[in-house]
Amino acid sequence: MTDNKAPYVPGHGLLTGRTAVITAAAGAGIGGATARRFLEEGARVVLGDAHGRRLEETVAALAEEFGEERVAGRVSDVTDEAQITALYDLAEERHGRLDAVVNNAGLGGTALLTEMTDEQWDKVIDVTLTGTFRCTRAALRRMKAGGHGGVVVNNASVVGWRAQAGQAHYAAAKAGVMALTRCAAVEAAAYRVRVNAVSPSLAMHPHLVKVTTPELLAALTEREAFGRYAEPWEVANVIVFLASGYSSYMTGETVSVSSQHA
Repeated sequence: MTDNKAPYVPGHGLLTGRTAVITAAAGAGIGGATARRFLEEGARVVLGDAHGRRLEETVAALAEEFGEERVAGRVSDVTDEAQITALYDLAEERHGRLDAVVNNAGLGGTALLTEMTDEQWDKVIDVTLTGTFRCTRAALRRMKAGGHGGVVVNNASVVGWRAQAGQAHYAAAKAGVMALTRCAAVEAAAYRVRVNAVSPSLAMHPHLVKVTTPELLAALTEREAFGRYAEPWEVANVIVFLASGYSSYMTGETVSVSSQHA
């Protein structure tokens, strides 16, 4: 199923000199892959994650590879406004500006609607949708004040477009992220800030294996046009594109990183 993997794409300096904040960036998923791709493209990165130990390990490894002056991190829970503020403060203290924000933090789960509790619903909405709102709001305030434009890239999901049993809370949250992206883009255009989103379907990482049955993973993989799941870096490549000058006339868009967009 994975014998047709794509070759890894080397960096081309697309983000040289830019300062980026990336949430949920510790670990082996899309956030971690995005941090690496941004560094390979020449950016300076400030990583946020709610998991302190994992974040520390990620920052240390990337700093050793790309240089301590280009990598920093701060524990950041997107449900806590003060921690979001502190994360952005770190970026501006170290590099004097904020050029790009990648809102990757999200929380899933599986529960049929008739069995879903208010607590399950509220937790997924708070992290996935309201957390993206908090981070986008804070980013736009700073980019507007900075006067030099900027980019926000949100992580949505194909589930925001199509139905999947047991995913009502997650689907509602991701559809909300898409709508938030469109509205934020219209407002931010006046101060030269672009807001877009990526919408992956199935990107493989260790956590997904832990929370998903092999049967469901196999069924989801079979639905993909290439007959395989995406590698996290393949989603990160599209995030790089949206953060770069190559997408200078794109805003308010949600880009499907999959054939499963309807």
